[in-house]
Amino acid sequence: MTAHLLVIDDEPHIRKFLRISLTANGYRVSEAATAQEGCEAARTLSPDLVILDLGLPDGDGQEVISAIRAVSACPVLVLSVRADEFDKVEALDRGANDYVVKPFGIAELMARLRVLLRADRTSQQPAEVVTAGAVSIDLTRRLVTRRGEAVHLSRREWDLLSCLARHPDHVLPHRQILKEVWGPAHVEDTAYLRVYMGQLRQKLEDNPAEPKLLLTESSLGYRLNTGEG
Repeated sequence: MTAHLLVIDDEPHIRKFLRISLTANGYRVSEAATAQEGCEAARTLSPDLVILDLGLPDGDGQEVISAIRAVSACPVLVLSVRADEFDKVEALDRGANDYVVKPFGIAELMARLRVLLRADRTSQQPAEVVTAGAVSIDLTRRLVTRRGEAVHLSRREWDLLSCLARHPDHVLPHRQILKEVWGPAHVEDTAYLRVYMGQLRQKLEDNPAEPKLLLTESSLGYRLNTGEG
């Protein structure tokens, strides 16, 4: 089946170049010239992949990544003149899958698209979903919903939540979580853990001050309460 790609870029000559190149390689292409148009197209057209420029006339493309992640798990490839590490890290933290700096080679771009689409097809398998109260955590597609509404998590918040979700109803010691999420060099940095756990509770709990899902086990660690254990 032909993959449907959405190109969000305000430069007509870039959109034309991509449309011609992508069509010649067998893809179906839709276009948007603004952040608003891009977000709407991502929501209504359900593309298989989004190619996104960060410099849009009516908004920052970083915000578009977040908006797309709120409604779709499709791969997002950023195509931007911004070469700073800060921009790349922010885009990846917001949920982008790859980042290519303009000017770019079309052969490399096509190779990256093939990798992203192949990986996405591989993930189209029965989802491993963990449910805790009104929260659903899809470990396969990296999606979190609360009462049916998508919840945007940063990369680090997702890593922490998925770590707990892979061991539902089991107490995970602080050191184990820190090792899995931050790495062996941070097993004593419990301040990181408290900060991000607080952020997750703000997003997922009905009353963050009295959590029912993300529980603290005094002096031990944390536990994701699904009501099953």
